[in-house]
Amino acid sequence: MHRLILMRHAQAQPSAPAGGDEARALSETGLRDAALMGRALAERGLRPDLALVSTATRTRQTWAQMHDALGDVEVRDEPALYNASADTLRRFVENSEEEAGCLLILAHNPGVHVLAVEYLTESAASPAVTDRLAGGFPTGAAAIFTVDVAGRCAYEGFLTPQSLGPQFLGAAG
Repeated sequence: MHRLILMRHAQAQPSAPAGGDEARALSETGLRDAALMGRALAERGLRPDLALVSTATRTRQTWAQMHDALGDVEVRDEPALYNASADTLRRFVENSEEEAGCLLILAHNPGVHVLAVEYLTESAASPAVTDRLAGGFPTGAAAIFTVDVAGRCAYEGFLTPQSLGPQFLGAAG
């Protein structure tokens, strides 16, 4: 693997009519933001070969909104990614190193946020970068890392739907 994208699902409804937390669907904002993030990743050449997606409704819907922009991607719905810890997410990353040139993990906080901060700390990222991610990992956000031959992750970028700006929204069509 040469690139890793850690992404949190887009904004969800506050509750589900039935089925509990795992059944929460995306809000209208979440649907729009997920599609926007898919286009933003694609425009930056960040097209995963493999996407590991939590089985929660909101993560599967986030992927469905992103899919068209990202093209042909092998997708695996992974029940263990639902509310997974950073350690669990890290195991998924490590177990997928040989499978994909670019891996997308689409899951939940706090695990996604904690793992992103751990990678920043391990790679001795600048204080400005560390501070940016320490402030939170909003819905729909994606942290992008390059991965060296030893499997070490180095910060490449951080995208949020809000950071893309109105010019990108206008290109949404």
